[in-house]
Amino acid sequence: MPRLAIFASGSGSNAENLIRFFTDSSTHITRIFCNNPKAGVIERAKKFNIPVTIFSREDFYNSTNVLDQLVDDKTDAIILAGFLWLIPQNLIAQFPGRIINIHPALLPQYGGKGMYGSRVHEAVIANGESRSGITIHLVDEIYDNGTILFQAHCSITPEDTPETLAHKVHALEYEHFPKVVAEFVNNLK
Repeated sequence: MPRLAIFASGSGSNAENLIRFFTDSSTHITRIFCNNPKAGVIERAKKFNIPVTIFSREDFYNSTNVLDQLVDDKTDAIILAGFLWLIPQNLIAQFPGRIINIHPALLPQYGGKGMYGSRVHEAVIANGESRSGITIHLVDEIYDNGTILFQAHCSITPEDTPETLAHKVHALEYEHFPKVVAEFVNNLK
């Protein structure tokens, strides 16, 4: 039975979508890790009786507290669902090729530090792109740089705003993210 940890920083809609998807499967969501004590994902996790670990920047980058909890939980893979911090080397070393992120654009464009949420959609529209989408990728030491596992796209019309584009991108996230994660964890050795 694969055991997954989800890292999230915000409202947690993608985290909840993953939790719902895996509710009746052999994959187990062991814990939500969150760096924002006011994040909506905390309440979402409580609805499903999933434990939450809230951690500070100090815990994440200058201690082994987060890593120790992941090991104690016998975590097989980490899923980033709206998590904004760069993953530290100790987690990448412990989970090589086992950390997955979703990004709200078609990488390698519109990625990197500071490119998240509405900032991505604003940049895509400002540059006159005709399409955007999602990228699901493995995580390495550089923001939005790891091996791409999956991409899906949506068209952008002249009437689109960052808000309407965000809606289109969220629809792609909800449709594809759980399926890609499921396929990935089913192939873990």
